[in-house]
Amino acid sequence: MVGSEALLVEVDDHATALSLATWARSAAVESVEIVPAARTVLFDGVADPQALRDLLASWSPSRVHVDGPLVEIPTSYDGEDLAFVGEAWGTDRDGVVARHRSIEFVSSFCGFAPGFAYLAGLPDELAVPRLDSPRSRLAAGSVALGGPWCGIYPTSSPGGWRVIGHTDLVLWDATSARPALLAPGTRVRFVPR
Repeated sequence: MVGSEALLVEVDDHATALSLATWARSAAVESVEIVPAARTVLFDGVADPQALRDLLASWSPSRVHVDGPLVEIPTSYDGEDLAFVGEAWGTDRDGVVARHRSIEFVSSFCGFAPGFAYLAGLPDELAVPRLDSPRSRLAAGSVALGGPWCGIYPTSSPGGWRVIGHTDLVLWDATSARPALLAPGTRVRFVPR
């Protein structure tokens, strides 16, 4: 319990957290919000925490396949760290573009800023280190890699990830019924433009 009406469930990794959140939504768990993170799922606005605990006892990570909507991201591969990533991957610009666009990413969770989705799917051997010191400003729409993650900065902000390109898509619209374009469970493909 993390309050009288909230329960925080710890799991092994982001994939398990997303699986649990997806299962909970499909099982119509009585919770105002279900929020996956890197290794937790927050159930907030829970009227009967014990009933939720009982229901969670029946959950198994192997039961749920995450198959959310597919969003294609038109991307200009012109980022300032493209050469660095190419060197780290043992290829050139075209090789980075080909590898990056061949991956179907999945939004595991959102954080850092409204609409910033942590996109899983980058193979371990393609993980790149973050910058030693974050840049003071990255443009909105910057497509970047940090460790095992891919992400798109929804607004202009500081950032320590390796920028490989940019997109003009709006990732966060607070006036929309679905404010985050890349909500957890969304499948993502990058398409060169």
